[in-house]
Amino acid sequence: MEPTARSDGHNAAKSKPYWVEPVITMVILGVWVLYSLWEVLFHNTGTYHNYVSPYFSPGVGDWFGWHVLDALYVAWVPLLFRFSCYYYRKEYYRGFFWDPPACYAVDKPRPRYSGETKWPLAFNNLHRYAWYLALIVLIFLWKDAVEAFFFKNGFGVGVGSLILLVNAILLTFYTFSCHAFRHMVGGKKDCYSCDGKPTTSYKLWNRVSQWNTLHGTWAWASLASVWAADLYIRLLIMGVIHDVRLF
Repeated sequence: MEPTARSDGHNAAKSKPYWVEPVITMVILGVWVLYSLWEVLFHNTGTYHNYVSPYFSPGVGDWFGWHVLDALYVAWVPLLFRFSCYYYRKEYYRGFFWDPPACYAVDKPRPRYSGETKWPLAFNNLHRYAWYLALIVLIFLWKDAVEAFFFKNGFGVGVGSLILLVNAILLTFYTFSCHAFRHMVGGKKDCYSCDGKPTTSYKLWNRVSQWNTLHGTWAWASLASVWAADLYIRLLIMGVIHDVRLF
C-alpha cells in the first residue's frame, strides 16, 4: 500500500532545505546579540528628553548614583527571560547548537540524552523566575511609553512616542503568551469543573492558550520593536536624526 500524504505540514516543511530556518535564526539572533553588547557595554545613557530606551529602563543606575554601564543593571533581566524562553530555546538549539537543526533531520535517537536536566542546559529552568522579573521591567516600560507622550510643552505625539507604545504592547503580548505564564494560570490543574467552582480560571487559561499559539510571532515582533526603539533613541542622542512631532 502506498503511504498517504500527511496533511500536518510535515511534507511541506521538507520541501525546503532543513538548514534554511536555523541559518536565518542564527544570523538574526547573532546580529541582535552583538548589537545588544554594543549598546550595553559602550553607552552610559539611553534617555533623550522624555524617551527612554528599553535597554536602560528602569533607571537603576540613577536610583543608586551608579553611572557606569547603566544598562547592565537591568538589561540582563529581559536577556535572561528571552534566552531561557521555550520558543527561543528551540531557535538557538537549532541555529547555534545545530542540535538538531530540524525535527526530521535527526539520523537516530541518542542512547543517552539528559536534555535540560543537567548543566549547562539546566540553566533554562530559571525561565519561570525570570518571568516575574520581566513583568517588573514591563511595568516600567509602560510607564516610559505613557511619559513619551508628555513633552515640556504638554501632551503631544512624536514618532518616538508611537514606537515606545508599540514596543510596550508587543512586549505585553510576548510576556503574557509565555508558556510559563500559561502554566501559572491553569497548567497545573487536571480538571476545571470537578470542584464545582466558577470557570474563571479556565477562561483565563483558554485566553492565554490562544495567545500562546502565536508566542513565536510575539517573540520576533517584540524583539524587533525593542531593537527599533533603542536604535531610534540612540540615533536621536547621537544627533543623526531628529524626532518628528505629529502634534
